[in-house]
Amino acid sequence: MTETDCIFCKIIAGELPSTKIYENDTTLAFMDIGPIAKGHVLVVPKKHREMITDTEPEILAGIMTVTKMVSQAQIDGMNADGVNITQANGAVAGQVVPHLHFHVIPRFKDDGVDFNWQAQNYSDNEEMIEFAEKIKKEFRQNDLKR
Repeated sequence: MTETDCIFCKIIAGELPSTKIYENDTTLAFMDIGPIAKGHVLVVPKKHREMITDTEPEILAGIMTVTKMVSQAQIDGMNADGVNITQANGAVAGQVVPHLHFHVIPRFKDDGVDFNWQAQNYSDNEEMIEFAEKIKKEFRQNDLKR
């Protein structure tokens, strides 16, 4: 997807309407039009990046700072009891708009929203260690690439 096709890029450019919560030079926070709970906010980088793995650390730092600010504003301004922060990478993970975004969802006791998933098990500790080693190997290889 290109920036010209991206719905979030169109919102950032002012070509589509949005209800903005916060904006700075690098990040925009706006209300989700299909909220999981009322007060659901999306936080996006102004630069088009599809996934977290495509995004520079300094951009991510800015997004997380704004995500923290939105979370606190939901707790203080809406008297939320808690906040869920979610982010999906790729269609298989549930990413609908291919532009990096964080969902900041205010939570309330007895709100009926259910994010619980069915935990799975490793067959044994050795299987968990095998997966850990695959991940750790990539950390080492990425360090060598820098």
